[in-house]
Amino acid sequence: MAEPIEAGPAALRRSPLAHLQERMRGATVTGARGVSLTEWPFVTMVSLRVDPASDAAARVGPVLGAPLPDRCGATAQAGPHTAIWLGPDEWLVLSRSDGPALAAELLEALAGDPGSVVDVSANRTTLELTGPSARAVLEKGCSLDLHPRSFGPGRAVSTQVGPVPVVLWQTGEATYRLLPRSSFADHLARWLMDAMSEYRAAEVP
Repeated sequence: MAEPIEAGPAALRRSPLAHLQERMRGATVTGARGVSLTEWPFVTMVSLRVDPASDAAARVGPVLGAPLPDRCGATAQAGPHTAIWLGPDEWLVLSRSDGPALAAELLEALAGDPGSVVDVSANRTTLELTGPSARAVLEKGCSLDLHPRSFGPGRAVSTQVGPVPVVLWQTGEATYRLLPRSSFADHLARWLMDAMSEYRAAEVP
């Protein structure tokens, strides 16, 4: 059976990196030094600001399925939602659910207490870098210590990769997601593809 054709405004959406899809696929390196780059477009992202010691923050936890993370680099994942710590009173919530609906639930949880909830899904896109050489590619342009002793699955921080500010989230042993502003996504994708290219060659003994 043929898949239904999407109609309405959603059908007109174009991801920030739609024009580079073929090029990203062509940049894939396979084998022991493999690495690939993929865009995950249209991920729901909600900016949440609230006093972590407040009753409002406690009410947010049940909406997300887990308490808000409380330190730099920490994330909290439950069901379709992941909350990433950005600052002492700021989180980025990523979700597979509908953005406006999630924002409405979080706003209801604040119940008029100080805080803010903003659907920022159109503000960023998501790039996934994965493979045995993924960390080495990032280390060419990221000042963070990405060695497993300091960074690992479940960790996420605001940093810079190459010339582009991103939220960098490690989701697996050799898988990273990078969240740049949509307007910088093209530059970052091209930078990463260039950094990946050397791994096509055999490793020098």
